[in-house]
Amino acid sequence: MMNNRDQEILLLIKNPLSREMGFRQLIQTYQKKVYHVIRRMVLIHEDADDLTQNTFIKAYHHIDKFQEQSSLFTWLYRIATNETLTFLEKKKKRFFFSIDDYQERLESFLSQPEHFDGDQIQQKLQKAMLLLPEKQRLVFQLKNQEDLSYEQISEITGTSIGALKASFHHAVKKIQISILEE
Repeated sequence: MMNNRDQEILLLIKNPLSREMGFRQLIQTYQKKVYHVIRRMVLIHEDADDLTQNTFIKAYHHIDKFQEQSSLFTWLYRIATNETLTFLEKKKKRFFFSIDDYQERLESFLSQPEHFDGDQIQQKLQKAMLLLPEKQRLVFQLKNQEDLSYEQISEITGTSIGALKASFHHAVKKIQISILEE
């Protein structure tokens, strides 16, 4: 459901005379949130920055297809999560990483203080999250760290609420086990 701010932004975007101003407002309103969701998935700032930019470029090119059945926030998150999951798949294939090599690379990234500024508990959580399948990691992040409802996550991912609850439950269990084993 669209809020007043989304409606104002869409009115600006739909008017050819104010389209660019509307997109600037869209970016100003949602860029940080979109960046943070992507950053939690890819960890590396430069990748998150590029993916955030790609998300808004896609939004610009496809805004006319936005059906206003969800909020702009939900629509942008769907684009961002799809872009991120596609990026992660391509990156694994392009560099011929096995899943274990890729996990090790991201874990070593978390261990470098210049790249990760969280405390030890946050670092353990991030490492445990790296062990999750990408879809479970995404659901866990959107539910636990972004505090979205299952309904919002369902709109973003196109997954049923029951499947999301199961993914979240499995993710929590795997994280608990991983943290306790460390």
